[in-house]
Amino acid sequence: MLVQGFYNLLGWVSIALLVFALFALVDAAIRREDAYRAADKKTKAFWMIILAVAAALIAILPIMSFLPVIGLIAVIVYTVDVRPALKQVSGPRRRGGGSSSDGPYGPFNR
Repeated sequence: MLVQGFYNLLGWVSIALLVFALFALVDAAIRREDAYRAADKKTKAFWMIILAVAAALIAILPIMSFLPVIGLIAVIVYTVDVRPALKQVSGPRRRGGGSSSDGPYGPFNR
């Protein structure tokens, strides 16, 4: 009973780590290529390959083996180091495509 609960917990942890890796992969995919160069963080293709391999390792191999841990480290490095640098270089994303002078009911300067 206790062993089954432990394996159940490991299954949920594996799913959570896979979701985390897929989040990082999608985030890397939606960032612009020139932002990677401007932030001096390798290239977009490099991070896409690293994160795709990390997600595959986490999905295929058991979490207690060595390779998924290396993949998790790569995902953490992207999330903690690369992602904030890309956000800083890219600037804040605006929803709706409005300009910076837009108010809640439309543009201020008509």
